[in-house]
Amino acid sequence: MKTRLAQMLTITYPIIQAPMFLVSNTAMVIEAMRHGIAGCIPALNYRTLEELRMSLKELKSEKVDGGSFGFNLIVNKSNVKYKSQLKVICEEGCDFIITSLGSPQETIRQAHKAGIKVFCDVVDLKFALKVEALGADAIIAVNNEAGGHRGNSTPESLIKELVSHCNIPVISAGGVGCKKDIEQMLSYGAEGVSVGSPFIASTEANVTNEYKQACVDYGAEDIVVTERISGTPCTVINTPYVKKIGTKQSGIERVLNKNKKLKKWVKMIRFSIGMKATKNAAKKATYKTVWVAGPSIEYTKSILPISTIINRLVTDDSD
Repeated sequence: MKTRLAQMLTITYPIIQAPMFLVSNTAMVIEAMRHGIAGCIPALNYRTLEELRMSLKELKSEKVDGGSFGFNLIVNKSNVKYKSQLKVICEEGCDFIITSLGSPQETIRQAHKAGIKVFCDVVDLKFALKVEALGADAIIAVNNEAGGHRGNSTPESLIKELVSHCNIPVISAGGVGCKKDIEQMLSYGAEGVSVGSPFIASTEANVTNEYKQACVDYGAEDIVVTERISGTPCTVINTPYVKKIGTKQSGIERVLNKNKKLKKWVKMIRFSIGMKATKNAAKKATYKTVWVAGPSIEYTKSILPISTIINRLVTDDSD
């Protein structure tokens, strides 16, 4: 597992604990670093810039050899906090930034000045070539087995296409729940993997036990794609509530989304409503259960410490 990603981040195993909205926290990342992988947190998990700054300081103080940490930034116009979050991250410093849902140009420019590497989420070759030309240090290849916002291509086809046309490392995101899956992604040419859903049911995750237990009780066949969280296809567990409300946009949303002037505002409103529902489900017991997860929860059989989950990923093929 001594890949370019492992060398770039000086980690023992080429694994990134993926940034998960409302789920990821410093306790999870600290455990990730202690056990030889990288951890990442969405900057949007923090309500204020001061909270974000304190998290950066805590992670720097807890960093150990063989581990690294980073933050995820939503870099499109829907995130009004983006530029101020980027400023704080560059001031305090971290090992890497993962960009999502927009152009990473400004992030790459500012992060490289601060000595921070930038990895960019992509779902196709066209965008991969763009971010490589902008100076990205690696590509996060988001495939159709990813949890949350996913791509349309299979892991094999996406990795092989990107590897054959790009010179920077390709990190596969989606479809990894055990050691065998990691080895499969590396055999396609990936230099590492980004793993999220298997870490939801961890003792360190700051979400409800109901959310964690759902990742134990449900499996790959229970994951569906919905348009009702952010307006962009997103994978969730098919709970009774999700079945009740459906997974498609409403008729009026579909009409408004065809209007170029209104489309951005419709997406922002849908994002706000969807994120509130997701937050309520993650942080407190509610019948409105909208739990984001990917098919790799298939391998989650119990709620376990981060250390045990990592050990399973790197040494064992089963729970």
